[in-house]
Formats: sequence, C-alpha cells, structure tokens
Amino acid sequence: MNELTIRVPEYLRKQAQAVAEREQISLDELISLALASHVSAWQAKDYMQERGRQGSWDRFKAVLDKAPDIEPIESDRLPEGYSRTQ
Repeated sequence: MNELTIRVPEYLRKQAQAVAEREQISLDELISLALASHVSAWQAKDYMQERGRQGSWDRFKAVLDKAPDIEPIESDRLPEGYSRTQ
C-alpha cells in the first residue's frame, strides 16, 4: 500500500468521516472505496467511448435489418398508455 496525502475541504472530510462511522469502516477505507468506484466509472466511460468510435451506424442498421418484423412477446411490450417524452 502507498500513502497519499491529500487536501480536502473541512466540510467534506466531516461528511466522509460521518459516512465511514455509519458504515463502520475507517476513513481510509471509505476514501479508497470511493476512489476505486470513481476511477472504474471513468475507465468504463473511456472504454464505451472507444467502442463507440469503432462502431458503424451502417453495420448497426444492417444487423437490425436482419431482425424479423414481428410483434414482441408479451413480456417485451410497452405498458398500455406508455408515451415517450423528451
């Protein structure tokens, strides 16, 4: 393990300490878990962006064109009265 010295606002340290106490873990463990979670989210975002750059709308549409044009099974249908809002 490496030691890391960081500066955080006092209010944030107090909030983190309160969460750590509530969860019955050390502040070090809470910060390590939070950092790991955030780093993995950033890595996943980067991975998805890279995969997206490799994609092709034309290939995607070609795959969709192969799907049969049939009604979905009951469990895949949208609820009665469903309306897409944006």
